Amino acid sequence: MALFALQLKFTDTERRMEVRPAHREYLHSLKDAGKLVTAGPFADQTGALLIYDVADESELRDILARDPYTAADVYEIVTLTEWQPLFPVNA
Repeated sequence: MALFALQLKFTDTERRMEVRPAHREYLHSLKDAGKLVTAGPFADQTGALLIYDVADESELRDILARDPYTAADVYEIVTLTEWQPLFPVNA
């Protein structure tokens, strides 16, 4: 398994708010499945940071493809990179 950090920039605030309940439900399912370590928007609501625990980038891309935010086209990926935390992640 590998940890990946994903930084998003929101592009369509109105549409994002419409889709947010479905997106958050999807994130809860990923958290329950052990695929999502943590996630949340930045305080200024311009984007978000998500940490995934997946086999590889291919699995993460599949997860992103199923996210309601992806279908709604409400974000751009700023950074997607494998992450090696200095301190253990408490999942």
